[in-house]
Amino acid sequence: MKLIACLGNPGRKYHLNRHNCGFLSGYYMAQKHNVQITKKESLSLTARLKILNEDVLLLLPQTFMNNSGEAVAVALHYYGLNKNDLIVIHDELELSFGDIREKRGGGHKGHNGIRSIISSIGTADFVRIRFGIGRPPHEEMSVASYVLSDFNDDETSSLEECYEKVIALIEKVCVTE
Repeated sequence: MKLIACLGNPGRKYHLNRHNCGFLSGYYMAQKHNVQITKKESLSLTARLKILNEDVLLLLPQTFMNNSGEAVAVALHYYGLNKNDLIVIHDELELSFGDIREKRGGGHKGHNGIRSIISSIGTADFVRIRFGIGRPPHEEMSVASYVLSDFNDDETSSLEECYEKVIALIEKVCVTE
């Protein structure tokens, strides 16, 4: 089984924030597989589905981004999974909007959700699906304000295409792992 941790912040006020692209990707995958992400367990909302014959647990931590590792660690332990079973979907400032890339391991690059996961599970060696959101449009805007702002209209119209790229990378990981 693969655990796909879709990072974001719970609550309506954060729903369409750039920082929530993990949550949004998870909801899109669930919709495509006709499942609801409603089960409350492991400090998260979860749903089960299959991707290319691989059992998958979608995990949307309800601990807020900066404490995502707590939920991921609880779920890994509860299901007897390890770092090789973990895929994390998160926003990535260093990639332009819509650039979706897979990466295994590495540092957290200042991403507090990734920092929390690394700290909680004791390793950085897990698969990440990096969802490019780009950098703030001007120097006066803080990174925090930018990631907690909603996607603009042009970005919103391209989100479905981005989610499809996320799914394609997850399918690739499920086949090669």
